[in-house]
Amino acid sequence: MPELPEVETVARGLQRSVAGRRILSVWLGKTDFIDNPAALEQFLPGQTIDCVERYGKFMLLRLSARPVERDGERHRALLVHLGMTGNLAPAFPAQPQPKHTHARFALDDGRELRYTDPRRFGRIAYLEDASLSAELAKFGAEPLLIGAEEFAARIRGRHARIKALLLDQTVLRGVGNIYADESLWRARIHPAKLAARLTLADAGALRKALQSVLQRAIAMRGSSISDFLDAEGQPGEYQLHHRAYGREGEKCFRCRARIRRTIVAGRSSYFCPRCQPPPRKRPPAKRKTKRKTPPNTSKG
Repeated sequence: MPELPEVETVARGLQRSVAGRRILSVWLGKTDFIDNPAALEQFLPGQTIDCVERYGKFMLLRLSARPVERDGERHRALLVHLGMTGNLAPAFPAQPQPKHTHARFALDDGRELRYTDPRRFGRIAYLEDASLSAELAKFGAEPLLIGAEEFAARIRGRHARIKALLLDQTVLRGVGNIYADESLWRARIHPAKLAARLTLADAGALRKALQSVLQRAIAMRGSSISDFLDAEGQPGEYQLHHRAYGREGEKCFRCRARIRRTIVAGRSSYFCPRCQPPPRKRPPAKRKTKRKTPPNTSKG
């Protein structure tokens, strides 16, 4: 599933290629992944794509009608999640249409914006004003912008495994399995360690590692593990620089121990057993036993 760097890569590509374009018409195929398909057909034609930005693992195509309504500017957006196999990219109508194209948005420059998704695990929703604000309020902090104090408070204040918290979109939005493992490896923290037991130094190291990993992955257009392509149809390159994710049995780049795999929060998690020592198990509390009073054997 595309994570923050992959979605950021696609959003930047679409910002360059379709921002400023007006939507003329909408064609929909299978719609089981679309919130209220009729709303797309009714409200999108005539609207302009002001900008394309990332919000966690979602893309937001910010929209505006022209001319602006008399009662003031309204907040509109097309929310797009790529799921596991989704792709959103512009194309000319004469170009062959992929088999699993489920939505086409005709643009005023003669191109069309196509959404393809073989497995249809993605999501598309047209949102306005209160519904848009309510949707965005569900998600946590932006990991690339979060400060040290807020990061430590969000992480250390929770009694959960650190890997589970990194994947929790209400804590941090956009982090997924790949970049959680890569960041934990760089910070030398075991994925099963309880977040409440992290020191302030641990939290600081993890925040620094997470932001560094995400920024480098963005610079390399994300990781193409299976079929991820950016808005120009090009694969990412960061998978060539993974240090933990997917490397079970291979040597750690730091200490040469063998990378291992375990399950944390229901997800495969890759770690180095030497650089990322597992959390110590607390011995079970000893049960207090009452001392038996010896029987009184004295006579008289």
